[in-house]
Amino acid sequence: ASTLLRASLTSMKVQDVPLLPSLDYEKLKKDLITGSDRLKALLLQALRWRLTTSYPGEQRDTIMQAYISNDLLDCHSNCQRSVLQLLYSKSEVVRQYMARLINAFASLIEGRAYLSQNPTLLQMLEDRLKAEDKDSLTWENVLGALQKFSLRRTLQSAMIKDGLIFWLVDVLIDPDCLSDYNLEYCAALLMNLCLRSAGKKICASIPNPMLRVLSGLLDHENPKVQSYVNGVLYSILAIPSIREEAKEMGMEEILRCFIKERNEEMVRQMEFVIKQLNSEEPYNDSIVSDDDEEEEYEEEDSDILEPDLDKDEVLLPQLGELSGEKLLTTEYLGIMTHTPKTKKKQFAGVQQSIDEPLQRPVTPGYHRTPYLTPENGTSSCHDKDDKLQSPPSGPSSFSSGRQSSISDFCISPSCFTWLQTYYAYIFLHALLTLSLSSSSEFALAFTSKPKIPRTPDGQSTSPRKGKVPAIAPQFSQSGPQQSSHPSSSGSTRSRQS
Repeated sequence: ASTLLRASLTSMKVQDVPLLPSLDYEKLKKDLITGSDRLKALLLQALRWRLTTSYPGEQRDTIMQAYISNDLLDCHSNCQRSVLQLLYSKSEVVRQYMARLINAFASLIEGRAYLSQNPTLLQMLEDRLKAEDKDSLTWENVLGALQKFSLRRTLQSAMIKDGLIFWLVDVLIDPDCLSDYNLEYCAALLMNLCLRSAGKKICASIPNPMLRVLSGLLDHENPKVQSYVNGVLYSILAIPSIREEAKEMGMEEILRCFIKERNEEMVRQMEFVIKQLNSEEPYNDSIVSDDDEEEEYEEEDSDILEPDLDKDEVLLPQLGELSGEKLLTTEYLGIMTHTPKTKKKQFAGVQQSIDEPLQRPVTPGYHRTPYLTPENGTSSCHDKDDKLQSPPSGPSSFSSGRQSSISDFCISPSCFTWLQTYYAYIFLHALLTLSLSSSSEFALAFTSKPKIPRTPDGQSTSPRKGKVPAIAPQFSQSGPQQSSHPSSSGSTRSRQS
């Protein structure tokens, strides 16, 4: 009965995901600096694919840890010629693929922490943001990386000091020249910066331009953009001088005009904004200032690699040319040195009240469709040949304590008549099914709890449009939504309004 039962449940076993071969990172970095532009682009593409097509868990953690421990992007290097300098390459393709790789790093908590250790990278990205064409994928990925950097307080402060709020206001004056993806990320980045006391003070120095830009975006068809705009308004209207300016330009009438055409969630957000507009409380950030808090914003589920990271590939291998994982494992195979890192379990924080706006930074891409994993039964978007995986070996085995105890009670089938074996099989199958169903119900009860999102809810039917978040004004989210564009996010904390 035990043998029959094990055989019948073979398909239920979760297959082990093998670790990918180690690489010769010294040779990789040398070719990234001295190789031809085409080789540089192919290597940047292959390194990104290795990360974006990896399976969440040990495989992805090991890849990222190997990149960081070998300082793949030369974040700790003082040399004038470093991998990060590829952002200034004369080749547009090399600049684009470098921006894509940095955006992929920034999508993961450990990647953001690694990149933030380089004191010049933020300035380099800001330079590229102002120099690149707004219609280019390079600009889009640089913007995405900066928006994800805004989840970290130290980088937030640096962006505010660099005057990025002024630049964002200038860009958002003409939203029609931006794609939906870029508009979402600009609005989300502006909201994250305006959550800080220093950001609010910057807005107080330009109240009229700021309010005009925001009022012009209130009627945008993308509900995520509307939500971010509401978040910015709620935050900056805490400043009395901005409230007075908003009243003079009839902001309440504008908001009430749009309320009539909005759904229940958006109406709730706008009512919060109107309440803030009519508040008489003075603004005093010396009592409780968010700038005094030293901890970083790193909330659960903030490791999100959006499909948009690999969209619209302009670099295609020529006949007989190696690319992707084949290029890495053929030319840059290293000694096996994998040391998987055990990630700390990240617990959910206090649940945000439905009657209070969120006060944490967010990323538009958090709820976009993540990369497909074995759990949902689909394969990677890249060549299966690029995945080095070995078929599962050995008989199926039980891993949980309860399942193991069941098999311990099973006696060899030779001790039973065929009828006794049959009845034993039926009994054990029913018992194990009950065990598994109760276990799945337990997991569902906890994993399906609503969590404070760092980005808009996903599953959109049209590009960059998704369901409106089920929590009150989403005033701090961060990561892309499911769309034809790319995007990304720990403990959580809610802040009382």
